[in-house]
Amino acid sequence: MQKRNLGKNLTNNPNLIPQRNNKQTKIKNSSFFKSFFYIDRFWIAILLYLLVILILPIFALVNKSWGFSETNFWEIALHPIAIKTYQITFLLSFLATCFNGFFGFIITWVLTRYNFYGKKFLDALIDLPFAIPTSVAGLAISTIYNENIFLNKIGSSLNIELTFIKMFSCLVFVSLPFTIRSLQPVLEDFDKQIEEAAWCLGTSEFETFYKVILPNILPSFFIGLTLSFSRAIGEYGSLVVVSSNIPYKDLTSSVLIAQRIEQYDYEGATIIGIVMLTISLILLLSINLIQSWSQLHEN
Repeated sequence: MQKRNLGKNLTNNPNLIPQRNNKQTKIKNSSFFKSFFYIDRFWIAILLYLLVILILPIFALVNKSWGFSETNFWEIALHPIAIKTYQITFLLSFLATCFNGFFGFIITWVLTRYNFYGKKFLDALIDLPFAIPTSVAGLAISTIYNENIFLNKIGSSLNIELTFIKMFSCLVFVSLPFTIRSLQPVLEDFDKQIEEAAWCLGTSEFETFYKVILPNILPSFFIGLTLSFSRAIGEYGSLVVVSSNIPYKDLTSSVLIAQRIEQYDYEGATIIGIVMLTISLILLLSINLIQSWSQLHEN
């Protein structure tokens, strides 16, 4: 009876019921608005940065092309010299990306799964293309691949000029770190207990790799290949050093744009740049769409 009366007294007496503190609610509201304001400013800063660094240069390039006549635009964009440079650029970039995808995966697997003497040195050596100028890399590669090397005999037997071997080596050199650095964190964080569980269920090492490991690392692997391909397309410094830059022979699109600028042909350089930008965006969007579709299909 006393407990019931005490409960009735607590409910009937409003002074005994704990009231909400208005100061606490104001503090919570103010902290919410402050955090929202900081987040809003953060996103505005990111948008301004992307606008200045990425969007405005592309918009300026596209806007400048609107002043050109349509006939002159297609005449320069589809000129035989320009078409040949497109073919050389994208073919060498694709071959370098495939080469980096195969050997980059092997190097990443060795770095993440094995311990050996000189591992840290090899890991640091992979970032060397980020540190040195690409013109220095081209000079080093042209010094190594001279006319008396064994690779020259192999190239001549396969009807491949030494210049293309040099250009291919330059593209592999500058774009290799993108494949490795995109894949390495995923392999390092991969839980080995999942592999052990698959082995306990009776799967072989190949089946474990194909059905367990590969689906988890495939998105990062494609990202690395995309970055490597994009880097190879835009390479200029090393290719100027190792190639003769002769049209219909070994001239690439980036070097052609630089030649047009040196000849004060800004219209031609802009048009070729627009074509390269459009083709690169289409390829990158296609790769991203294929990657997203494959992830949805797996889910």
